[in-house]
Amino acid sequence: MNSIVAIVGRPNVGKSTLFNRLVQRREAIVDSVSGVTRDRHYGKSDWNGKEFSVIDTGGYAIGSDDIFEEEIRKQVALAIEEADIIVFVVDVEEGITPMDAEVAKLLRKVKKPIFVTVNKVDNAMRDADAVEFYNLGLGGYHTISSINGSGTGDLLDALVEKMPDPEPFDSEKQELPRFAVVGRPNAGKSSFINALIGKDRNIVTNIAGTTRDSIDTKYNRFGFDFNLVDTAGIRKKSKVKEDLEFYSVMRAVRSIEYADVIILVVDATRGFEGQDQNIFWLAEKNRKGVVVLINKWDLIEKETNTLRDFEAMVKKQIEPFTDVPIVFISALTKQRLFKAIETAVEVFEKRKNKIPTSKLNDAMLDLVKSYPPPATKGKFVKIKYCMQLPTPTPQFAFFCNLPQYVRDPYKRFLENKLREMYDFSGVPITIYFRQK
Repeated sequence: MNSIVAIVGRPNVGKSTLFNRLVQRREAIVDSVSGVTRDRHYGKSDWNGKEFSVIDTGGYAIGSDDIFEEEIRKQVALAIEEADIIVFVVDVEEGITPMDAEVAKLLRKVKKPIFVTVNKVDNAMRDADAVEFYNLGLGGYHTISSINGSGTGDLLDALVEKMPDPEPFDSEKQELPRFAVVGRPNAGKSSFINALIGKDRNIVTNIAGTTRDSIDTKYNRFGFDFNLVDTAGIRKKSKVKEDLEFYSVMRAVRSIEYADVIILVVDATRGFEGQDQNIFWLAEKNRKGVVVLINKWDLIEKETNTLRDFEAMVKKQIEPFTDVPIVFISALTKQRLFKAIETAVEVFEKRKNKIPTSKLNDAMLDLVKSYPPPATKGKFVKIKYCMQLPTPTPQFAFFCNLPQYVRDPYKRFLENKLREMYDFSGVPITIYFRQK
């Protein structure tokens, strides 16, 4: 279970620039106009051997200043509730604004580690100006310049000190598998669980966001034994234009972190949209097993190739990780519900699959001899040995003379071959190249 770090603060203080630096790629759009962050809020990072999740809460607003402040307050409150550590970003150029003071007021009530992070400090004069932020009443602060990276190493050192050490993986430890049912609001997550367990455990309405908290249900039928987790959505306000993605992703993160297999429920009447795609990538980044359920299939008008075309469209959206089982169901008519659960259990078992090193080398070394990595800059890569790492999810190390010259297309080639040989359908695979 990784820690979750939430970046909070008012708009245009540099939260997205810091987020991009922490996840080491340009995932959040950055602009000098406030309120640009709308669609991508989640990433993975690691520092000093500790892996953690990062959430950029955005800071957008539509409408009047009052609605603006209300939205920021809601976002910060939700981040405080879901995250383990809060990074509160402020701007040294503007000093303490009324909105900063409002956010600090919320944070002073919190018992979690809070890091006041003064951004845009890129010279000694600004370093002296940062003293003002003691007045927020949140203790000390860290000065950084997220645009050029100065100070971020010290901030990360302090962050990971507050994180618990990762527990060593124990393959003997048997706990009930956890299957998280995730998806966009009103996709039919609660209906699916109610239909499975045969009773109305969860309230179901046609209003998006009826489920407000994650609800655990023990499932013990037909020889299966596991925990089903119904994840919350958030009700859409009619008068306030909200980016629902922020809320549903925030809720899904915690459930995904805890789960073994993610059951992504998609509304067939709306297709596989951006929000479904984001939740899918959360699961993949966390190396969880994934099953995609296309719900409300009974409402779709069928032609000869409707199912095949829909499946092809979903796989196109989730490239390059396309080796994922897709099951077409109807929670209302109970069509293919058992198949859905059977598939999720299969994915859980495949995720635990361990391949003996001797068998793996016999199969893979013959393959790499026939199809070696392409030469780069006149350098030829020779792979000598491979093994599966003792991790809870399938990860493989290939030992070679020049690991730095192995490119992503060749990694994907090896991954596809591993999938063909050992059937890892629905399970993310990680491949590392190491110096021999």
